[in-house]
Amino acid sequence: MSYRNPAPTVDIIIELIDRRSRPIVLIDRKNPPLGWAIPGGFVDYGESVETAATREAKEETGLDVTLIQQFHVYSDPNRDPRQHTLAVVFIATAKGEPQAADDAQNLDIFEPWCIPQNLCFDHDRILQDYLQFRHFGLRPRLM
Repeated sequence: MSYRNPAPTVDIIIELIDRRSRPIVLIDRKNPPLGWAIPGGFVDYGESVETAATREAKEETGLDVTLIQQFHVYSDPNRDPRQHTLAVVFIATAKGEPQAADDAQNLDIFEPWCIPQNLCFDHDRILQDYLQFRHFGLRPRLM
């Protein structure tokens, strides 16, 4: 018997707390789909989502993050054009200068009011929900 299950992933919204406005780090993806994205990736077999989040953040940005909270789970079957995934999204903090590595060909630090438009996956929705949460304390709505 064969099962078709969604692949678990993590996304990490990294707030740089050593800067006044707490900007966030986004990566410019090296592999398709191309564009700006929240750092993250697939959960390895035998790995917790928390471990995957800290590992992916380190691999893609070089930053040691502190996970602050699990934010929300996004599971729209069409969120990733490659396959059905579900993402556990974390809010994390870090200090220092991020460096692009692994799946990131580049990265940049963005103020909340200057998020790029060409985001991959459903990261525009995730960041809209995050900004609403940060500014108004509103949690994402369930569909």
